[in-house]
Amino acid sequence: MDTRGPARDDANWNFRARHETETQRLDRNWNGLLQELRVVQTGVQLLTGFLLTLPFQQRFEDLTDSEVAIYLATVALSVTSTMLLVAPAGLHRMLFRRHALPDLVSASHRLAICGIATLALALIGVVALIFSFVISPTAGAVAAAVALAMFCGLWGFAAILQSRHRSTHNKGDAAGKSADR
Repeated sequence: MDTRGPARDDANWNFRARHETETQRLDRNWNGLLQELRVVQTGVQLLTGFLLTLPFQQRFEDLTDSEVAIYLATVALSVTSTMLLVAPAGLHRMLFRRHALPDLVSASHRLAICGIATLALALIGVVALIFSFVISPTAGAVAAAVALAMFCGLWGFAAILQSRHRSTHNKGDAAGKSADR
C-alpha cells in the first residue's frame, strides 16, 4: 500500500493529464518554484536593505522603546525570510549532481513557505512600525491587525477556498465519470 497519499495522487494525476514522467514533473515543479522565488526574493531583499539603513537616519532616535523592539523584531524576520528564500539556491548547489531532485524540490518548497510566512510577519512589523511612528501606537496596532487579516485572507483563506472549490468540483467529475462507466 502506498502511504504517500496526496503526493501519490498528484503524481498519478500529472501522469494521466500531462503525460509527464516523475522527473519531468519534478523539473517543472523546480522551475516553477524558482520563478516564484525570483519574484519574492527581490521584494524581501529590498525590504531588508531598507530596514538595515533606518538606524542611520536622524529621526531613528525619535523611536520609542516599543518601536525599537518592533523594528528589531522586523529586521530579524526580514533577514530570516531572506535566508529562507535564498536557501534553495544553496541547497541546489550542495545537492548538485547527487540525483536528489525529489528531496531538493520538497525541501525548497518547505523553505519557500517558511520564507513567505516570515516575510508576511516582517511586512506586518513594518506596517506597525510606520503607523506607530507617524500616527500613534494605537494606529500601529490597528494597521498591523489589518495587515495580518489581509495576509491571512490572501494567502490562507483564499487557498482554503480554492481547495474546497476544487474538491467539490472533482467530486462532481468523479460522480459523472463513474455514472458514464
